[in-house]
Amino acid sequence: MKRLRRPGRMPIDPYILLLLGTVGLAALLPARGTGADVASGASTAAIAFLFFLYGARLSTREAMDGVRHWRLHVTVLACTFVVFPLLGLASRGLVPVFLTDPLHQGLLFLTLVPSTIQSSIAFTSIARGNVPAAICAGSFSSLVGIVVTPLLAAALLGSGGGGFSADSVVEIVLQLLVPFVAGQSLRRWIGGFVARHKKVLGLVDRGSILLVVYTAFSEGMVRGIWHQVSPVRLAGLLVVEAVLLAVMLVLTWYGAKGLGFGRQDRIAIQFAGSKKSLAAGLPMASVLFGAQASLAVLPLMLFHQMQLMVCAVIAKRRSRDPEAVASEAPDAPEHTAAGTGGRPGRA
Repeated sequence: MKRLRRPGRMPIDPYILLLLGTVGLAALLPARGTGADVASGASTAAIAFLFFLYGARLSTREAMDGVRHWRLHVTVLACTFVVFPLLGLASRGLVPVFLTDPLHQGLLFLTLVPSTIQSSIAFTSIARGNVPAAICAGSFSSLVGIVVTPLLAAALLGSGGGGFSADSVVEIVLQLLVPFVAGQSLRRWIGGFVARHKKVLGLVDRGSILLVVYTAFSEGMVRGIWHQVSPVRLAGLLVVEAVLLAVMLVLTWYGAKGLGFGRQDRIAIQFAGSKKSLAAGLPMASVLFGAQASLAVLPLMLFHQMQLMVCAVIAKRRSRDPEAVASEAPDAPEHTAAGTGGRPGRA
């Protein structure tokens, strides 16, 4: 009898270690005075450039080709921008037993940000799911989130969102949406360059996020915000986020089955519909929350690492399912088209 292999160790994303190191640097050497102004200006420019790159990278043709798989995309968008926020609102009942008001605001903000792209694609591929569907679903979620996340924040966070105000929506448009549209407009000329240098530009966007984190946490240290978080509150937040992730993983998997999606589509829906994007959330938080951004992004940073570890284990186990092994057989049908309910289609 073949021995069952133990799942590999849950990975710790090296980038998370860099993020934690950046937080530590901000705690020891926070930017003050003129340094804070320089860091803030550089952070603003970096965020605009980051979303310019997003616009230049996203293939408009690929996105439009994916529109025909509307059932799957609507399901993922509903999970990301409807189910998640409803759970975030329900978590209000955990204040003050598990969460403080600022931590709940951060948790609620977490539920409003779009889904990830890269990790959703990677885990869908490992699990032998519908990779084209994951690409389109993640791209659509990020694109929709640029507009929907600020609007949801305006409706659900209100004045409780630290520095949030109606002017923040305008700032989001100018700082995030306008550069994104500019990148899309220039993609015809610079898209090839971006594709050829994606590794170098990947360092640019990750470096931009680190700068945003340093600026936000520096301001939090100067204002003494971190004195509001105790180890007990931090443990409570981790428990709440673990439950949130578990609920979404179960809902996306069994809910997709109830809607008639096939196995490969269900995998794409689970990984794209249960995760939240750190790369998209951090820049938005810096605009929406101002001085309170350090606490606002803490739940998102913790949830990001948690989802990577848990989904890595799930993806490995799904890849060993009998259905997954059968789908890789030479005479097996190709990946199903997204949203076709499991009927064979073109990848």
